[in-house]
Amino acid sequence: MTITDRYGNTLSTANRSAVERLDQGVEAILGFRADPLAEADAAIAAQPDFAMAHAFRANLMVMSGEAAAAAEGLRSVAAGEALRHANARELAHLAAARAWCEGDLALAQARYGALSAAHPRDLCALQLAHAVDFFLGHATGLRDRPSEAMRDWREGEDGFSWLLGMQAFGLEECGAYDAAERAGRMALALNRRDAWATHAVAHVMEMQGREAEGMAFLAASEADWSAAGLLAVHNWWHLALYHLEQGAQEAVLAIYDRAIAPHAGSVALELVDASAMLWRLMLRGIETGGRFAAVSAAWERTGGAGFSAFNDLHAVMAHLGADRAEPAGQVLDAMRQAAAGQGTNARITRSIGLPLAEGFAAFHRGAHAAAVARLAPVAGLAIGFGGSHAQRDVIWLTLLEAALRADERGMARDLAGRRLAAKPESPFARAQMARVQARAA
Repeated sequence: MTITDRYGNTLSTANRSAVERLDQGVEAILGFRADPLAEADAAIAAQPDFAMAHAFRANLMVMSGEAAAAAEGLRSVAAGEALRHANARELAHLAAARAWCEGDLALAQARYGALSAAHPRDLCALQLAHAVDFFLGHATGLRDRPSEAMRDWREGEDGFSWLLGMQAFGLEECGAYDAAERAGRMALALNRRDAWATHAVAHVMEMQGREAEGMAFLAASEADWSAAGLLAVHNWWHLALYHLEQGAQEAVLAIYDRAIAPHAGSVALELVDASAMLWRLMLRGIETGGRFAAVSAAWERTGGAGFSAFNDLHAVMAHLGADRAEPAGQVLDAMRQAAAGQGTNARITRSIGLPLAEGFAAFHRGAHAAAVARLAPVAGLAIGFGGSHAQRDVIWLTLLEAALRADERGMARDLAGRRLAAKPESPFARAQMARVQARAA
């Protein structure tokens, strides 16, 4: 006899205790809460031959986006594949996780996407497809997959808020800001602890330059999202961004020190936020003390250079900001080796990641014209190496600053004009345009 999970997906086990732990793990990762890995291990302990528990454990490694997780993920995949009674859906999960762990992100995206389309009530598959779409900058996938899955759901039923939260983020990344905010707020009305929905609404306010509203929104809901593990760090990052746009550097540094700075267990997703925030501060001429050095050291501990172009760029930022030429050079060398290879990350590194990293390195050493020459051709293509519009904005900010310092007046005027048009009330956008105009005078 077999039973189903919380959302009606058939499982290759009749052990209700194991299924309950799996359900708890799925809810934990959907909400970015508690310890989903502990739930996966508990499900396996309750039923060692539970294929979906092994698949879920592998999926958690995929969600991390880290090279160090790939080997651990493959061990879970192998354990699941060895079970002859695994059903087709469980085997499809294992196959998708294997593709990611072996470095074929495009194949992983296709497999998770097909799995989600075939099983629209499988929120685990949908979240993994959503994550890989994010890693690859596939904005329409971020938007469309949750919308398509909704056809098999009733509005407001258990689990529906998770769909809305994912849809909200996809809509935001596609520029449908009003629809994104409606979906995100609807998700929060159903489940106020949906940190991904909170994150989607925060993105909308960032993109529209609604800093004061964003600060109030995150402050009012802090008790709900601040317990959401690593996603809480990212929401704190958004709060710091609002303050930064308003020129409140002391508030930014206070938030950074309290909630964003690396700690002993920091993962790459958190270090990305730390690196990018400090780089933005540096571009504005704000003293960051020894903060860059701590992030640089944390990236060294994480390792995995050459596995993810997006992560590699942020590691380079941290090493450069700390004036540590040797580790910066090591990551750049790893990126060059990756670019010479095959596969998804090789292509992304070759066409986007490496030119960006070399442009940032040129900027740091004061070769501003060289930085412009390296960054300008690829800045508009950077969606292809993952992350969100808000995260990739650091590329445009660096290009604008490089153009100003290289006296590339036409490019600087164009970039500053675009920023001011998008955020007409932003003190920073106005200041950048004033700098451009002063140079032209």
